[in-house]
Amino acid sequence: MSDENKHNLIYFESTSMRELYNTMDEWQKANKKRLLSTNIQKDKGKFCCIALSNPSEVIIVGPHGESATVTNRNLDVNARKYP
Repeated sequence: MSDENKHNLIYFESTSMRELYNTMDEWQKANKKRLLSTNIQKDKGKFCCIALSNPSEVIIVGPHGESATVTNRNLDVNARKYP
């Protein structure tokens, strides 16, 4: 198992909820991971968040690398290659 999959605890802090949201949103975009659980509390005048990320994302692809989606409980494999 790679180191990337061993750690899924993240700490964020900001002076406002809006700033905390932006920080967390930027982290998700940069790391391409979802946050599974968050707990936000105010501590010493700052908004603090302890979050659990999804340590590994599973991407379903077809046998030749085609992208796949689930629609109406059906697995659809598209013709285009997954990047």
